[in-house]
Amino acid sequence: MRRAEIVTAVLLGLLSIYLMWKSGEGPSWDPDSVRFANIGMIEGEGPGSGFWPFWLSLIMLISCLWTGFNWWRGKTPPSQSDQPYLSQHAKRMLLRVGGSLIVFLALIHVIGVYGAMVVFFVYYLRFLGHHSIPRTVAIAVAVPVFSFFFFDVAMRIVLPKGYLEPLFIPLYDIFL
Repeated sequence: MRRAEIVTAVLLGLLSIYLMWKSGEGPSWDPDSVRFANIGMIEGEGPGSGFWPFWLSLIMLISCLWTGFNWWRGKTPPSQSDQPYLSQHAKRMLLRVGGSLIVFLALIHVIGVYGAMVVFFVYYLRFLGHHSIPRTVAIAVAVPVFSFFFFDVAMRIVLPKGYLEPLFIPLYDIFL
């Protein structure tokens, strides 16, 4: 536990520094933009494009530094623990859930976001969560249908359909 706490704090601290650096970049279309000019308030416009990412990343960095300081002083329970970070059961569950997310991402290119969501929910709810078949089917169908109407129809953000795209053509004719 002790090692996991400091490793996590260091990795998240490095991520926050990277996010602060990236949020300080100007617009890609403006080669003359000054780094970090967009992290403050812009006269007559409001917050710049990097305002929220920069300042939230700074807060995250401060939190990581505070976690590291408390780890160094030994003030937190994990910093005083010699127990392993993950038990064998937790490692198996991490592999099952992490593996299913990797399969989900791979399936997006084959059967699209909505088809991959159905497969993921059936696996996750039925086989990992041991939920009933009616509840599993209801959620595995309702969430992708809601997501389709929210993203593709209401927001006009077309998500990848993969080889299932011909099934969506009639829906586009009706709703778009």
